[in-house]
Amino acid sequence: MQWYEAEVRALERSVSVRLKGSPPPVFYGSSSFRLWDTLAEDVGPTVLNLGFGGSTLQACDYFFGRLVPQVKPSSLLVYAGDNDLGDGRTVEQTLTSFNSLADRVTAALGGIPFGFVSVKPSPARFPLVDRIRELNGLIKHEIETRPGGYYVDLFAAMLDQSGKPRAEYYLEDGLHLNREGYRLWG
Repeated sequence: MQWYEAEVRALERSVSVRLKGSPPPVFYGSSSFRLWDTLAEDVGPTVLNLGFGGSTLQACDYFFGRLVPQVKPSSLLVYAGDNDLGDGRTVEQTLTSFNSLADRVTAALGGIPFGFVSVKPSPARFPLVDRIRELNGLIKHEIETRPGGYYVDLFAAMLDQSGKPRAEYYLEDGLHLNREGYRLWG
């Protein structure tokens, strides 16, 4: 987890500044959130972005206590999981990380609205699409059993009619979203 430490420390500093004012909705997860430069425009000006690059559900679980509870968010939306699968973790290992994170959310924040954005079908990770589908289905089932839990399914909207990822939503790396991808997510 040392790989994330500098970015997590920077987020901790930004959180300490943000503690003044009303509890914000928090977006927490990987670079798919971190790189969303137009998040306030697309979603709302009060949202707090706690995404950190390359993060996994395992890392989100590990750093949760340092980043999220002290903000006392009005809601929490998580995006992570594709880096876990891309790094070779199994669907079961990734689901275990999600469940551990979800347990922390419930313990620390009670029944606030707590959502999970489906793992996206990116061109770079399309060879993993069956595992992504399986993970999405398992997380959807798990989160919908939790107080305040909901699932945001963007997977199908990111596919073309032949079932392939719509390249117009992605940067050249085939992994990260471009402005059109973020418009869809918004």
